[in-house]
Amino acid sequence: MSDNQQTITEDQRHRAARIWDYHQMHHQPRPADVAIGLGSHDLGVATHSAEMYRAGLFPTLVFTGGNSPTTVGVFPRGEAVHFREHALGLGVPAEAILLEPHAGNTGQNITLSREVIAAAGLTPATVMLVCKPYMERRSYATARKLWPEVELLCASEPLEFDDYLKSIGDEKLVLDMLVGDLQRIIEYPKLGFAIEQDVPVDVRDAYESLVEAGFTSRLIAP
Repeated sequence: MSDNQQTITEDQRHRAARIWDYHQMHHQPRPADVAIGLGSHDLGVATHSAEMYRAGLFPTLVFTGGNSPTTVGVFPRGEAVHFREHALGLGVPAEAILLEPHAGNTGQNITLSREVIAAAGLTPATVMLVCKPYMERRSYATARKLWPEVELLCASEPLEFDDYLKSIGDEKLVLDMLVGDLQRIIEYPKLGFAIEQDVPVDVRDAYESLVEAGFTSRLIAP
């Protein structure tokens, strides 16, 4: 059995669900001046971005992202390029989409998208970050550090944890990502990459348990 076929126990699933809930900011959807769809392996980001555009929640949508080891095989021309094409297929007009095809991490997603937005002559007061469900808090903490003058909203596909696991089809990968993103929430403020976020004791306990169980492939190097 390969690492990516590792059987997830019910206890591990319960602990992961606790981290999953923590990662989400639970912001209520409301209009924003511009939205940024953060590239990843999850095409649901582009789908949800398109749905919210069609609902009239923002007039301009930026897709940002180059490639990473988890996306290059799926999106060989880059995350943002594929996300844009997907959104076009869902009815978002080309003139509503800005493209940032180079970012290699969340900090670059924010910084380079901000440059693209400024180059388009836009000065947003409210920015909606659209990302994977378990990346909301880290995206928020990063953007608050790098773009403190705007009001930030977070949004992601409204999926329950078990439904998300099924949609991705790789439980081990998802749990590794949950653990890796939480480690970054804890460690990145010390490096100046993000603002500090409170991590409740039960969430930290769940994190430490999953690290001990081997869900470590997305941890940053010591």
